[in-house]
Amino acid sequence: MKRPIVVLNILILLLFSLPAYAGPPLDAVQSNVNKVLEVLRDPKLKAASAKEIEKEKLRLIYDRMFDDVELSKRTLAKNWNSLNVAQRQEFVLLFRQVLEKAYIDKILAYTDEKIVFDREIMVSGTQAEVQTKIVTSSKEIPISYRVLLKDGAWKVYDVVIENVSLVLNYRTQFNDILAKDKPEQLLEILRKKVKGQ
Repeated sequence: MKRPIVVLNILILLLFSLPAYAGPPLDAVQSNVNKVLEVLRDPKLKAASAKEIEKEKLRLIYDRMFDDVELSKRTLAKNWNSLNVAQRQEFVLLFRQVLEKAYIDKILAYTDEKIVFDREIMVSGTQAEVQTKIVTSSKEIPISYRVLLKDGAWKVYDVVIENVSLVLNYRTQFNDILAKDKPEQLLEILRKKVKGQ
């Protein structure tokens, strides 16, 4: 979990794109990343007093960019079926908050790295992978966004950084917990994480 988190900090956000082939999935990811950059570069949001406004603007972009339910289902995999409806709803909300707590400060610390949008690979008519890379002064970090067409919009359901999947990374952790505990214990662990305990 350690290394992907470090890189994923930059993931949703970074910068300019040079599409070699731009289709609807690539366009959707690029558009959302550029909106994130607009927020991060807005001088009116640089003051400490504006941090909550900045975070709220980023949350709105996240809502448009990510499919929380799909991300949660794929992360829990077969364990999704062991949660009742209320537990699933709570898991989706808690998992989103856990991800935000893990990454928001890193996103806010954005420092003009460059992102290049290489290409999109259509997996099926409703699934694609958008391949990008972050270019820093010392290296290039490959990042792929896995997207799904749902209700007419392309939504991210997984992010793969240097060949490590966000979904699979968390799935391993949650599977370990659910192998010995009930769903309620997993939810309690996530509640505590959200509260910072």
